Amino acid sequence: MKKKLTLLSIATLLTICSFGQGIRLNGYAIGAFNDGVDSYYSTTNYYNGTIKGGLVWGAGLEFAVHEDNGIELLYMRQDTKAPMNYYQLVAKNTEFNVDMNYAMIGGTRYFRGHNKKVEGYGGLLIGANFMHLENPDNGNSGNKTFFAWGLRLGGNFWASEKVGIKLQAQLLSNVQAAGGGFYFGTGGTGAGISTYSTMYQFGLGGGLTFRLK
Repeated sequence: MKKKLTLLSIATLLTICSFGQGIRLNGYAIGAFNDGVDSYYSTTNYYNGTIKGGLVWGAGLEFAVHEDNGIELLYMRQDTKAPMNYYQLVAKNTEFNVDMNYAMIGGTRYFRGHNKKVEGYGGLLIGANFMHLENPDNGNSGNKTFFAWGLRLGGNFWASEKVGIKLQAQLLSNVQAAGGGFYFGTGGTGAGISTYSTMYQFGLGGGLTFRLK
């Protein structure tokens, strides 16, 4: 039932937005920075380490609902590593493999001056991050879905009427405040109650934007 309602909501959104003032296809390539994380989910078990940065790439379909406002359906992916120190009966260090897939809906506000070839923008993203973690030491792995949000600020520089270059700064965050989350341990990866609440990754980069309508 929830899946049907979600698909219906997306279809309704696409129908409403298709009557807007324009459609754009956006491509992204963002360099993310490292983020330190830790969790002390009991008095005898903990982990601390780093979610490494790297390339965050993706694409989005943006619909103009007003001359200065757009709504974007966005997918972004990052394949990275997470070197961790952890203690679960014994102290250990492992570099875990981490795959992150973001499915987001974003609202964008545009700011334009006299030069119509340049437009600034900012906006908020909300959605989900579908994460996969793997322990290369023993092959154990796990999957979790987290609520995610983001902020972005950038500019489009139009080389022609149809093609523009994007420059963008962004922040993506996973929220685990509800309790269930990944923990790192000698058994591999698992799902447990932890005090670790968020992950933040700041990135700089750009991409291309294409006017389709």
